[in-house]
Amino acid sequence: TPHKVLPEQAQGASAKISQVESSRAKKALELSTDDATTTSYQLDSNGSTVLLVEVPGADSVSAEVRAIPGWLSIIPPVIAIGLALWLKTVIPALFLGLWAGVMIQNGLTIKSFFSSAVDAFAVRIHGVMTDPDHVSIILFSCMIGGMVSIISRNGGMLGVINIVIRWANTPKRGQMSVWFLGLCIFFDDYTNTMVVGNSVRSVTDKLRISRQKLAYLVDSTAAPVACVAVMTTWIGYEVSLIDAASKNLVGFTESAYTVFISSLAYSFYPFLAILFVYLIASSGKDYGPMLKAERLSYANTGRPLGTASCKSSHEALNPMVDASIPTRAFNAVIPILVLVGTCIAGLFITGEGDSVRDIMSTADAYTSLMWSSFAAVSAAMVLTLVQRILTLEELVEAWTQGALIMIAPMMILVLAWAMSDVTSILRTADFLVRLGGDSLTPESIPAWTFILSAAAAFATGSSWGVMAIVLPLILPVAWAVAGDGGPVPADSMHIIYSTVACVLAGSVWGDHCSPISDTTVLSSMAADCDHIEHVRTQIPYAATVGGVALVGGIIPAAYGVPWWLAMAACAVILFMIIKLFGKQSNLSAVTE
Repeated sequence: TPHKVLPEQAQGASAKISQVESSRAKKALELSTDDATTTSYQLDSNGSTVLLVEVPGADSVSAEVRAIPGWLSIIPPVIAIGLALWLKTVIPALFLGLWAGVMIQNGLTIKSFFSSAVDAFAVRIHGVMTDPDHVSIILFSCMIGGMVSIISRNGGMLGVINIVIRWANTPKRGQMSVWFLGLCIFFDDYTNTMVVGNSVRSVTDKLRISRQKLAYLVDSTAAPVACVAVMTTWIGYEVSLIDAASKNLVGFTESAYTVFISSLAYSFYPFLAILFVYLIASSGKDYGPMLKAERLSYANTGRPLGTASCKSSHEALNPMVDASIPTRAFNAVIPILVLVGTCIAGLFITGEGDSVRDIMSTADAYTSLMWSSFAAVSAAMVLTLVQRILTLEELVEAWTQGALIMIAPMMILVLAWAMSDVTSILRTADFLVRLGGDSLTPESIPAWTFILSAAAAFATGSSWGVMAIVLPLILPVAWAVAGDGGPVPADSMHIIYSTVACVLAGSVWGDHCSPISDTTVLSSMAADCDHIEHVRTQIPYAATVGGVALVGGIIPAAYGVPWWLAMAACAVILFMIIKLFGKQSNLSAVTE
């Protein structure tokens, strides 16, 4: 129940909170807005959160002391996750969860029910969008989206593809070419899917590779590549989520970018998914529904097997390249090299220290990302204008179309930032740690995180949305459990890195298996493949890699097995699975 403190009692209220803090509570954080400062404390005895809200006046300070039961702190994420599963969409679910969190903070009254919705938008969302680092991430993402659109329109990416597919004159080489192109177009999963799928479809049809196989190859070299590459449209999003989840952790000193780089070693599913595609393509072997699809496709001389039963919209996904535009690969390669090179240079310029790790830890990643995105877009524009491929007006239109693609992900990200602030104030993570008690061990957190993220992504079809919900919630829990209430020792930091990796990797795994995933749908459309056929043939492969990653990689690594040893063991297991259970596709129609 709220306890109002009169201006003349404000000093006494502060003293009361100080006494609570010294005896049985832990201070969480202070959040300042234009008209108030909220300080939250977590009571160890009963799990309640005490809020002290101070509002400065002209001549005095008014304060409000409120005790919130600990179980209420989990309501916002439960609402966000539950509604995301039910509604199959993330943005309204996140906003309603945010609304509930603000209402719990403001007080459960009729007036608060209405005013909290306004506060969620005008205070929380507005507050996170005015943060300089957040603005940098939004601008970086829009710039990268624009660059991708420009190098699609000027024929650069199509030029890269044309070079690669000249080598593809057999079924194995055709599949290997799709895999290689998926690695080359690493900076965005949507672009990867749309460009590769549409561009190579005629080649794979000629080689009688099934549309199911093409959709699988495209889908499995899109998000897995984009989520682990160090310079993609995902990087700003992922780093920002890590930063938001870690900024209130006591004793946490590493930069978000350094944590992301360190977590790559524990990203078992993305790397193994990429490896598995290579093993399938290079061996010419398949199993399960994909084997049947491939054998029927090789024996078929008419309509490509797996083609969508109705006209797809793959034409709308084609890179907008006019037939008169030259397809020169360097128009894509140079901007990408500028992007990566400028970012690396920016990290070394803004960082300090004698070792690379020290430099990366102290570098200003946000400034580096801004520099690199601006330089890359400038390079793409200059190359296009100098060759007179597009007019200035067409360039601006291309950039705008690419930037608009990033609006929905940025909306999710902004809501995730706001949710992170609210759950930090309500001390959700601390309550979950106490709720788990001794049953929650540091070694068990990565595996449960991977499973939770995968299940949520499968149900919602959104890997980005799941990252936004789960990472700000689970990282503080992992930090508290691994550190036993204090800073995490150096020999346990692998738990933190693995937890971050499992949120990202689990989201991608669930996204791969989900029939309502945007990238799954786009892969079907780009390959002009029946969507249910794509899902039906891909799930056994994704499930195989996910299971091996969990049992052979995530769990052993959490218990101290070196990540490289676990990764190597998983690779051997996948190789043996294909060798033992895979069967050669019927190549009688096309000889190697």
